[in-house]
Amino acid sequence: MAGASRDSLAQVKTEAEQALSTGGIELSEQLFAALAVIDDNGSLRRSLTDPTWEPAKRRALAAKVFGAHVSDATRQVLEAAVAARWSHERDLGDALEHLAVLAAAGAAERGGLDGLKNLVAELLGFRTAVESSHDVQRALTEQQAPASARGDLAVRLLPASASPEAQLLVRQATEHPRGAKPVDLVRRFADVISDRQRRWIADVTVARPLDKAQLERLERGLSSAFGRDLTLNVNVDPELVGGIRVQVGDDVVDSSIATRLNDLQRKMAG
Repeated sequence: MAGASRDSLAQVKTEAEQALSTGGIELSEQLFAALAVIDDNGSLRRSLTDPTWEPAKRRALAAKVFGAHVSDATRQVLEAAVAARWSHERDLGDALEHLAVLAAAGAAERGGLDGLKNLVAELLGFRTAVESSHDVQRALTEQQAPASARGDLAVRLLPASASPEAQLLVRQATEHPRGAKPVDLVRRFADVISDRQRRWIADVTVARPLDKAQLERLERGLSSAFGRDLTLNVNVDPELVGGIRVQVGDDVVDSSIATRLNDLQRKMAG
């Protein structure tokens, strides 16, 4: 995606965060279904990405086409997506694909960090199974075979205990690869989910080592502040001088002396 589209995707993710976190696998399924409709209908795709149309008009069109067939959460995400500005028509589809994967991650995330880790492991295990057999690779990309048959084969390559989210994502990558190899698309899905895992990991930088009691207090405090049980990844950096720097996902809290001195130097230089 070009810069403007990347910014739009970030904006939509922020606007639709609640729906993506709670919409469950139904949201993921419906976003993938909407993506298929948009991919197959050039006129609709051009209208939904037409920069000469006001966002309200694009939202209204999306509501008219999809509103009666989807949940409130799906409608919210779709309307947020079409209201954004995209550099190219295809970027809307790429964004919906990304958002559908995030919705699947949100469903897996109900199991916390372990739920996300397990989903990533299932996807990477599928990728390994496919790459180990040229016959399987050919079968999954055989365009003469019905898409549903390719999807059924993909799901059979997963363990019998595979999560509904993993089944949905490998089926999507195989039945609707959108010009990519299924194994490459599955890897892309895994990368999106791995990035989501950062929400559950607090990268903590301190000036000197913390003892066990300090670590426990810090973990409790951060988990309470962010509203979820965080796993701490602690690094010691003597150049920090003092204080602490914490990053959880995209959120950064920096109270180090070094940072405050740097801020002061910038202000003085300005």
